[in-house]
Amino acid sequence: MAIMIQRSITSSFLVEIKNPSNKFPLHYLYKIGPRSFCCSFNLSKPKKHPIYKCSFTVSSSLDKEAQTLIQQFNPQIPIEEALTPPSSWYTDPSFHSLELQQVFYRGWQAVGYTQQIKDPHQYFTGRLGNVEYVVCRDGNGKLHAFHNVCRHHASLLASGSGQKSCFVCPYHGWTYGLDGTLLKANRISGIKNFRVHEMGLVPLRVAIWGPFVLLNFETENLLQQESQSNIVGDEWLGSSSELLSTRINDSSLKFLCRHEYTINCNWKVFCDNYLDGGYHVPYAHKGLASGLKLESYSSIVYEKVSIQKCDGDATESAPDFDRLGSKALYAFIYPNFMVNRYGPWMDTNLVVPLGPRKCQVIFDYFLDTSLKDDHDFVERSLKESERVQVEDIILCESVQRGIESPAYCCGRYAPTVEKPMHHFHCLLYENLCN
Repeated sequence: MAIMIQRSITSSFLVEIKNPSNKFPLHYLYKIGPRSFCCSFNLSKPKKHPIYKCSFTVSSSLDKEAQTLIQQFNPQIPIEEALTPPSSWYTDPSFHSLELQQVFYRGWQAVGYTQQIKDPHQYFTGRLGNVEYVVCRDGNGKLHAFHNVCRHHASLLASGSGQKSCFVCPYHGWTYGLDGTLLKANRISGIKNFRVHEMGLVPLRVAIWGPFVLLNFETENLLQQESQSNIVGDEWLGSSSELLSTRINDSSLKFLCRHEYTINCNWKVFCDNYLDGGYHVPYAHKGLASGLKLESYSSIVYEKVSIQKCDGDATESAPDFDRLGSKALYAFIYPNFMVNRYGPWMDTNLVVPLGPRKCQVIFDYFLDTSLKDDHDFVERSLKESERVQVEDIILCESVQRGIESPAYCCGRYAPTVEKPMHHFHCLLYENLCN
């Protein structure tokens, strides 16, 4: 069966189905990005290799409204003269929906780390927008990723993380192998035109780069489910790949712990705060600022990455406690992933949108193995990090409330320090207009 999909300017989807087998009735699931359409055809006298057309119309009113909001930001204006995106980018439900489609359901997205699926039978689950996913290794150690949805009546299959020999649906007991194959469907005697090989879990593209697990929610090239890391690195990181590899892909670092925060702000507010070139650090993070030489702060932007660097100030550190080291590197990987490398530590921040006014930030901490048993150092370091996160949460929630005020529409950039933020907004504009 061959499927051709076209999208017209009226947001209608045209699907042409070639059915050489001439077997009817024909049931098939058509997947267009994260949107699903299910059709049934019951034709009694088909011609040889017939083509049937089915048109789907998707409401475009939200897209039109969001497109109007997009044009309120102009990436062509130099940063010295530019206005920041309007407050509607951070509050409007239709804009949030468009972001999911255009930003998060395209390209590679960081979702976890390799130690979560180090061994056969390990798995972890997650959600991005309305996409539920599960990443796992089968009994042979092969990496897989699927939509975490039973093909029978759409129940979620797995939750959390752990080890399983198979996925058993908690609703009606349908059972799937870790390679996605449907192994058992209970009490379906009498069912017709049921093709077991067509009822496996819906796959996703998955890849590993360094210590990170990435997913791609686009439907193209699904025949090659696991992608090569060097190709993915180029697609995800561009020309920054080699630099980041030397600082991030460090075998001496091992996962230590995870902290999660739910914050009452748009996901971009958290990213903007990260990307202000250290502008807010001396005012909001006085403890952190005392361990950094802020006059050394610098930033550089790549295709989809911006990197901020700052020297540590060892003279301000306690003799027995140096969490930050001599150089700190803060990498933002578009659209929502941050990697912070300092001293013996690396922590990552994954910002997951939960709606126009809410996000979840997942912090994963990695530490040089030589220090994992130094409990006092670990405890003091995590306490210091927690203090910084709480300070940032207060800032971000305050900004969100201010954005929603009728007194605010757009702001301005500080050109010498906020280039990474401007770069982020320009990338968003490019994705949203595409």
